[in-house]
Amino acid sequence: MGQALARSVMTAEEFLAWDEHEAVRHEFVCGEVFAMAGAEDRHATVSLNVAMALRNHLRGSPCRTYLAEVKLRVEAADCYVYPDVMVTCSAADAAQPLIKREAVLVVEVLSPSTAAYDRGTKFAAYRQLASLAEYLLIDLDSQRCDLYRKGGDGLWVLHPSEADQPVVLASVGLTLSAQALWAEVEPAGRAQGG
Repeated sequence: MGQALARSVMTAEEFLAWDEHEAVRHEFVCGEVFAMAGAEDRHATVSLNVAMALRNHLRGSPCRTYLAEVKLRVEAADCYVYPDVMVTCSAADAAQPLIKREAVLVVEVLSPSTAAYDRGTKFAAYRQLASLAEYLLIDLDSQRCDLYRKGGDGLWVLHPSEADQPVVLASVGLTLSAQALWAEVEPAGRAQGG
């Protein structure tokens, strides 16, 4: 998550009107606005790998895959956020070109500056989406994934996977292989020149 802007608290409507004219993407959380930082190439590559696998798998279905350029509205948490990748199968979402509200799957690729936010505040907000069935967190440095799946009882259960294991996305019926997930991604030490 980026730095909070030095502004007074906004309403969601004020944020949308203001954000429409901004060159930099911003997230809105309970009246506060945060500028979004750029991502390193490993982050972009993994996000694209996941999005491509999802898009290819869901082709011909009512479900659509979106990268971080599309806002997700979580009304109950009073926020607008940009998930790294999300899938929605909603006809209402398909009719709205700028903002989605009924994601079934959200994917966040962790970075040192966003990991705590993605695991904490952002996950707490996402859990308030009635439509959300799975939340996938991808750790670039360890190449491990934490998949949280909502059970029939409404409780979220962790399904971790190691770097060489596939990730089973039951919400969309896709088993994402480790090879597909980590394609063209250098291990942390080599990517940073160490």
